[in-house]
Amino acid sequence: MRSGYFDLLRAAALTRVVLYHSMGWAWLTVAFPAMGMMFALAGALTAASLDRAPTGAVLGRRLRRLLPPVWALAAVGVPVMLFGGESAWSLLWWLLPLRDPHVAGVLAPALSMIWYIRVYLWFLLLSPVLLRVLRRYPVPTLLTPFALLLAFSAIGARGGSVPSELWDLALYGTCWLLGFAHHDGLLRAVPRKAFLALAGTLAAAGLGWIATHPGPRGFDLNDIPVGNALWSAAVVLLMFRLAPRADPLRDRPRLAGVVGFLNRRAMTVYLWHQMAILGTLSLATAVGVTLDRGEVLAMVLALLAGAVVVFGWVEDVAARRPVRLPALATR
Repeated sequence: MRSGYFDLLRAAALTRVVLYHSMGWAWLTVAFPAMGMMFALAGALTAASLDRAPTGAVLGRRLRRLLPPVWALAAVGVPVMLFGGESAWSLLWWLLPLRDPHVAGVLAPALSMIWYIRVYLWFLLLSPVLLRVLRRYPVPTLLTPFALLLAFSAIGARGGSVPSELWDLALYGTCWLLGFAHHDGLLRAVPRKAFLALAGTLAAAGLGWIATHPGPRGFDLNDIPVGNALWSAAVVLLMFRLAPRADPLRDRPRLAGVVGFLNRRAMTVYLWHQMAILGTLSLATAVGVTLDRGEVLAMVLALLAGAVVVFGWVEDVAARRPVRLPALATR
């Protein structure tokens, strides 16, 4: 299910993630809840794949495309951690990160982004069952992650602990399931007024929760899980409902080239952008200069471009497509 609109949304989400981590602007998380959007897009594409091919083939193909870029990152990070004295046994989850792989030492801030791969893997493995359940009980299934998130929040407020695997599945579960619903046409089947009322209610509830439950970084959604889930679901609903029937990139070759490039290198950009940020800050410290935000962003993008050149080809090999040079060719 190739969609220019989906490619555009994924490229926008990826750009937002890089900007947020480079610039530290908390308002970006509210302006565009990128992680929720990325999980929703992945959910829609996974549902389409499960309808076209046997479950084993779908899971195998997606694991084959997902894991090699992770291993490329591990090929740099794991030796550094081993040299720093970490145990080899503690690093085995890098092979199949169903739990957060161990990160430590100087590269720890840059390697922490692996949590997204862990959440994606669990959603992927659960999707064959979740898709069947959603098709039989759509409304209860969509509401279940919200209910779990509220329960987990209550447990946390009382001093209890919830495994991060369960917490993140609850946080982003509705977005993934909304991807299923979009694929099945359930969202377009909702009458316009009822749909707008639902999206508006979720948006108002999300913004209300965010305003009344600020975190340590203010209104950064990463610190406000319930508000994050509500607001992300509202934005995902609107973005899916606004999906144009015509390809928005069809008559825009330059934009199509940029968007296509970002989609072909999405995993590389995501996995390596924190390494580029760490490299930028480390280099600035080493030479004793203070960079303004614009200079930080420029250097991050330059280092990230280098990482894409060095490691981006892994995505082509994993997808079994011809290796392409990092040129902004049309899709």
